[in-house]
Amino acid sequence: MKEMNILQKNFFRILRSGAFNDNEAIEPMSPFKWRRLFQMVEAQDVISVFALGVNNHTQDEGLNLPPDLIDSVKKKLEENDNRPKPFTKDEIKMTNRILNHKLRTLIKKEINDIDSSMETVDLLEIIIFNVNHMLTAGISLDGIIRLGRYLRIRGDKVDFVKLDQWLEHIHLERMAQLQGSILISVFGFEQNELPFVHKFEPEAFDLTIRSISNLAKDTAEEWNFRQSKSGFVKNNPTVLRRNVRRSVRYFSYAPLETTSSFLTNLGKSLSEIEE
Repeated sequence: MKEMNILQKNFFRILRSGAFNDNEAIEPMSPFKWRRLFQMVEAQDVISVFALGVNNHTQDEGLNLPPDLIDSVKKKLEENDNRPKPFTKDEIKMTNRILNHKLRTLIKKEINDIDSSMETVDLLEIIIFNVNHMLTAGISLDGIIRLGRYLRIRGDKVDFVKLDQWLEHIHLERMAQLQGSILISVFGFEQNELPFVHKFEPEAFDLTIRSISNLAKDTAEEWNFRQSKSGFVKNNPTVLRRNVRRSVRYFSYAPLETTSSFLTNLGKSLSEIEE
């Protein structure tokens, strides 16, 4: 496990404070580093959590944010509704058709069960959202924070025996463990708070740091394949390489879903070729 640099330390300290009221002291940084940190906040869509964390540290000498950045945070908060957005239907489905059918069947059965546990369904849906985001865009800290908050607030209502059975049924045990391991490695959770984490995933920290540190906005257009004027199909190697690397990175955690996600995204790119 690598050590975090000062920018990464402050990033997670502020998010831990805003999300989970963990108030570890902030270290002073240059205006340039604070702006880089805010780029990470924007990329991860955690502005409201960041603002709460900053508010918790207003008396902290290390919180030397440049005035223009404070104005930017206020403006972003005014533009956005701070309440968590509900998941869309596409965000809580699986790409693999067989696994998605299993998912829909078990959720429908649970909803109609006389002893249903909707808290368990809610937690499963957060895990599914995070899986989809990991495979299509990388780790979502917004989703990981939602998972942690739900566990802290409603975890006592969750049937973890049932959740384990469901995760095994749709082959997402390790993906769920990876998400829980991120909560442990960067958000300070204890493993006993996460009953579905039977084994800590050692790559959780490095995967998270890689995800938040990739700030360089991909200047390549967001297309994988395009048809040239001559009629030949050409691909965008930057985007394609990034998607391949992501698939390789998560393959061991969920082989079926990772493969299906990659092939589905490839198919969508081919179908969007300009005529």
